[in-house]
Amino acid sequence: MKFSESWLRELANPDLNCDALIAQLTMAGLEIDGVEAAADFEGVVVARIESVAAHPKADKLQVCQVNCGTGANVQVVCGAPNAREGLVTAFALVGATLPGGMNIGQAKLRDVDSFGMLCGGDELGLNEDTGGIMELPLDAPLGQTLNVFYGLDDQIIEVDLTPNRGDCLSLQGLAREVGVLNKLTPKFVQTSAVAPSSEQSLSITISAPSACSHYAGRVISAVDMSQPSPQWMQEKLRRSGIRSIDPVVDVGNYVMLELGQPMHAFDLDTLSGDVDVRFAEAGEKLVLLDGAEVELKSETLLIADKNGPLAIAGIMGGKDSGVSAATKSIFLESA
Repeated sequence: MKFSESWLRELANPDLNCDALIAQLTMAGLEIDGVEAAADFEGVVVARIESVAAHPKADKLQVCQVNCGTGANVQVVCGAPNAREGLVTAFALVGATLPGGMNIGQAKLRDVDSFGMLCGGDELGLNEDTGGIMELPLDAPLGQTLNVFYGLDDQIIEVDLTPNRGDCLSLQGLAREVGVLNKLTPKFVQTSAVAPSSEQSLSITISAPSACSHYAGRVISAVDMSQPSPQWMQEKLRRSGIRSIDPVVDVGNYVMLELGQPMHAFDLDTLSGDVDVRFAEAGEKLVLLDGAEVELKSETLLIADKNGPLAIAGIMGGKDSGVSAATKSIFLESA
C-alpha cells in the first residue's frame, strides 16, 4: 500500500520528521518497503502563453512567447496540439531537471531558438495524459514552482501489511495507529447523513446472507462525467499509486484509500429491475471491466439484476454496467 506522508499528516501529525515516523511505524510492526519523493523534477514553474505564431520551417511546431513571471517573455518552440494563447501551463526553465535525469537547455529547433520546454503531465510523471501540455487553472500564480503549486514537497511511503493488520489498510487506519503511538487524537473525516433526493430508486435483496450480511446503495442522479476530478484528488490518488479515471471512479477510490471502504458504481440506466446479492448459477458468464469473459462457479458471489450478473462481489464489475462518459445516473454500492 502506498500513501502520501502529507495526507497522513492531515489526519495525524506527530512532531517527528519523515525518517523518525517511518522508524516508528516499523517498530509498530508495519514493514516499510520504500520511500520516494512525490516529484522527480526541479526548475519547473507556472507560466502563461502570451502569443503563438506558426513556425517558419515546420508545420507541426509553433513559436510561443511565454510569461513565467520574470517580467520578460521567453521564446519557446512547442509542438503540443493544445498550445494556445492564454493557456496557463507548466514550463521547464533552462537548467531544469526532468524525470529520468533529463536536463533542459537552450536549443535551436529548425533554426528557431527555444529557451526551455512547455511540459505535459506525463513528462513530469504527474499523470499519463499524452495529449499535450498541462492545462493549469487560469489564476495559478505565474513563476511559482510546480513543487509549491501542487504541494510536491512530500514523500510517498510504501508499506507492506501482514494479514493481521488489515486495520491499517487506509489513511484513517494508519492515522489511528500513529495517534496511539504518539498519544494524539487523529482528525477523522466528519460526515453527516444525506437524505435521498432522487426520484429513482432500487430495491435490494440479499439472497446469500451467509456470504454478505450487509449491502447498501444509493442512487445518484444528474452526474456530470465531463468534469475532471479536482486536481488535489487526482494528485492524492497518484501518490497512492492509482491513476485518475473519471470523477465517479476517482471518488470511489479516494474513499477506499481514506476510509478503507471499497465501493463500486453501476450505470443506473444499464440495470434491469432490482439488485440481488446471490451466488452464481450454472452456466452463467460475465464480461468484466477489463474485457475478459469469465465462466462463473457456483460459489462465486455476484451482484445481479433480473437479466443476470452485474459484478463479481468485491472483485470486479461487469463491462456492460460500468460507468462511461455517457453515464447520467449511478447506483453506488457498499458492502
